Amino acid sequence: MSVIEFEEKRRFPYAGGQSFGNTGAYEQIDGILTFAVDPESPVNADIADLKLAPRDTEGRVRFTADFSVVRPIEPGNTPRTVLLELPNRGRRRIIDTFNLTGAAESTSPPPGDGFLFNRGYIVASIGWQWDVYRGDVLMGLQPPVADVSGEPNPGKTVVEIRPNQRRTTWLLADRIHIPLRAADLHEAGAVLYVRDSEDGETSIVPRGAWRFAKETDSGVEPSDEHIYLEGGFEPGKYYQVVYTTKDCPIAGAGLLAFRDAAAFLRYDAEQQLPGTGEVSSVIGYGVSQTGRMIRHFLHLGLNTDAHGRKAFDGLLPHVAGARMGSFNHRYAQPSNQSYPNWGHMFPFADRELEDPLTHRSDGLLTRLRESGHTPKIFYTNSSAEYWRGDCSLLSTDPLGKTDLAAQDETRIYHFTGTQHGPGGLPQTTEGAAENAKGARPFNVVDYSPLLRAALVNLVDWVDGKAEPPPNSHPRISDGTAVDRAETLRTFDLLPDQVTPDPEKLWVIRTIDLGPRAEDFVGVYPPKEGDAYACKVSSVDEDGNELAGIRLPEIVHPVATHTGWNTRSPETGAPDQVIPMQGFSRWFAATEDQRRSTGDPRPSIAERYADRGEYERLVRDAARQLVQYRYVLEEDLELVVGNALARYDYALEQAQAPAPAASV
Repeated sequence: MSVIEFEEKRRFPYAGGQSFGNTGAYEQIDGILTFAVDPESPVNADIADLKLAPRDTEGRVRFTADFSVVRPIEPGNTPRTVLLELPNRGRRRIIDTFNLTGAAESTSPPPGDGFLFNRGYIVASIGWQWDVYRGDVLMGLQPPVADVSGEPNPGKTVVEIRPNQRRTTWLLADRIHIPLRAADLHEAGAVLYVRDSEDGETSIVPRGAWRFAKETDSGVEPSDEHIYLEGGFEPGKYYQVVYTTKDCPIAGAGLLAFRDAAAFLRYDAEQQLPGTGEVSSVIGYGVSQTGRMIRHFLHLGLNTDAHGRKAFDGLLPHVAGARMGSFNHRYAQPSNQSYPNWGHMFPFADRELEDPLTHRSDGLLTRLRESGHTPKIFYTNSSAEYWRGDCSLLSTDPLGKTDLAAQDETRIYHFTGTQHGPGGLPQTTEGAAENAKGARPFNVVDYSPLLRAALVNLVDWVDGKAEPPPNSHPRISDGTAVDRAETLRTFDLLPDQVTPDPEKLWVIRTIDLGPRAEDFVGVYPPKEGDAYACKVSSVDEDGNELAGIRLPEIVHPVATHTGWNTRSPETGAPDQVIPMQGFSRWFAATEDQRRSTGDPRPSIAERYADRGEYERLVRDAARQLVQYRYVLEEDLELVVGNALARYDYALEQAQAPAPAASV
């Protein structure tokens, strides 16, 4: 097996020994897994630069990863399901997400309502990301390092910079992660590029205007970990610095850690982690960044371990859209999510297709199907992944002309009218990634009940208990998958509404990464070509989406809920979208109030007689979702309560109107 050692760091009663349902108490065990993989094995053949890593006396490449498991103290007599999480940027979130804790990331998440533990699931997390600053809270990977010194041209790296505030100094990393250090502080061939928008024209910042340095209290000092720009990086613009680095961590080792940790839990844990008990199935979970990593894992066909065994029985990549990511190329920085590279390339859909733009034939699951180890897969997405330009490619051809046939091993679910993360109350314009701010307060629709039902339905499918509910997403055939510009026309009718410039909306294009792209060595910036199609859900006269799984507050709305929002002017580029965020814009309370603002959307009083009638309507809508198994019976009151809370909040906002949107 590839896991050759588990070093236990600590073990303690989880949640102070609290008992959960029929399962009893849990314990948490944290430690380090050591992996040893054969770089010559066919199951590892597609990991970039793995053959350039140092080897042990048996010819294997070693690396270590943080590992944590929360498991029942008493194994029980029946096999259990393991949920293996890929921590998002080092943060373990699966317990907080499904148990509705509302807590920030931590070393040991609180139990919340006990949702996962009442079902007896074993919950594990594996560090996989090489550039995480590891600590008590953040989990990461100590990767093998490739020796590229023998290559005359090992290539360069690129770091993307997307400022929301003016700053002179930027870490040579995506987000606050370990940087790829500059090899030469005075490198003449290093280039800083800038664009006014995601898809805008590229220009070059003069070399004399920037340097590898950082601004300190003592002045500007040389630094191989930072870039300094005189006058500062301008908010709302898009910068990319291309340079030679002295570092070459093998990012793809994280993909192997994911696979081999699953195999360890499925088949071998009892040897090194006694008390785990018999495992019936392993379900992999990733959200956003790590959802895209799961898609990359699928495309590389990595679900077969070194012994020819199936690693995962099911996978749940959440809010990943139709993209992959920076997880398996030379100098990859895994947190990058928007710079065009291998993660933006065809294929996007499960089935084998010919790409009419590149004339390549491929499918996300092609290699897995050849191996015979295809897991059951749920793709769950918010509206934000459709609006960012790629998600519709899950279910349409690359040109957006036809729907693709449903696949036997997968389901696609669109959570209607939602943003990237679950919305909540009270409403705010802050708290987005990288200090971004929205022009309007963010979306408040909480899709958590839909995600909880999806997990249970996936586990039941894997265990052979029940077929899952049918796909639910925008479709070309019924007119619910449309161009973004078409839906924006509805929003243009709302008073004081700022809509994004359709020409500056994000798209996915063909890219040429140079002559060594097949070896995962890129030339930056890549040559970008024609755009793939982007469809979003059609909307009704209120601006609420018509396709997908519609929660009661979408069916019976008190607001318009979107998966897009424009940037606050104080962060620059107010005609462009803010990544991942939507907005909720409340209806007026009364007809008079509505008419005073020129709002074409009927008021709450014009729609509903009173709160009692509203509760009856949303309860009926919630019961229908339970009937279709898109919501669990146990979550019916949660769904109804969420809708009522938004009804009450809408009336409060009408009595004390929120400040106007930033324009």
